Amino acid sequence: MNRSVRLLLLSIPISAISASGVEPRVQDFALDDHTVYSVPVSATRVTTISFPSPVTAIDGALLTLDGKTSGLFQIAHAKGTAFLSLRALSKDAATNLNVRWNNRTYAFELHESAEPWYSVVLRSGPETSNRAPRPLTPARLLGLIDKAKAFALLQKQQPEAIADVEYADHRDKPIVSDCGDYQVRMTEVFRFPENDAIVFHLVIENRSDKPLDFTPEKLEVRVGDRLFNPSLTDLVSGIAPHESTIGYAVVSSEPDAHNNLSLKNDFTFVLSRREPSVENTADPKDIEPAPLPQ
Repeated sequence: MNRSVRLLLLSIPISAISASGVEPRVQDFALDDHTVYSVPVSATRVTTISFPSPVTAIDGALLTLDGKTSGLFQIAHAKGTAFLSLRALSKDAATNLNVRWNNRTYAFELHESAEPWYSVVLRSGPETSNRAPRPLTPARLLGLIDKAKAFALLQKQQPEAIADVEYADHRDKPIVSDCGDYQVRMTEVFRFPENDAIVFHLVIENRSDKPLDFTPEKLEVRVGDRLFNPSLTDLVSGIAPHESTIGYAVVSSEPDAHNNLSLKNDFTFVLSRREPSVENTADPKDIEPAPLPQ
């Protein structure tokens, strides 16, 4: 048997064991701007710290970009990217690093180590704070809808403003709720994890010969056997025959419970129709007065 082939076969069980066990050189943390992350870095290995989306600023002491300028750690970062890489330049080196992401500062303590981490993956999660969560007032809910409306522009000009927003684009293939004489198409959906709220971009089409009147705030958002009503909508309440309208609806959690909605849920939308008002079409001359009491 060829010697290189024998070496390859002998290495397979070792690789399999490493893959199946816990890998201490790769770490995963939820982002918390009230935590200092202690990261071991080596002179002979590279440590990469990854954020969910591009970072906006990096500040640190005794760092160098080219390795030639005096410093304790070498850092590599390209503007507009979501990661940075580090390498220690001297034994027992230590310093701090601050990274700005999503309008918050995240602190890192770097120290030289013979057992470095190769990768640090930071994932967005619910906001943790000692303060009580801010209530989702109508003004804040409207702000979420406004952010959804401006999402494409913010992606280009202020990506940090939507860094934690989860987004699904269904414009090419909308999610359709076919309700007979009308149809609701979901073209975009935005999830705001920090607010436990989800915003839907909807197209409602009246396919009948009659006006379609409904109550926007009673729109039914169905996920399996669960039913949600919007906390706020930006929808008209009437659609002319064979016309359509575009609008937004936001569903948020109750004060004492999370809605646990995901972009991957199968959403169905059903309108709550308004009962037509009863009009009195009788001619007053045809109405006989009631007899006077005797």
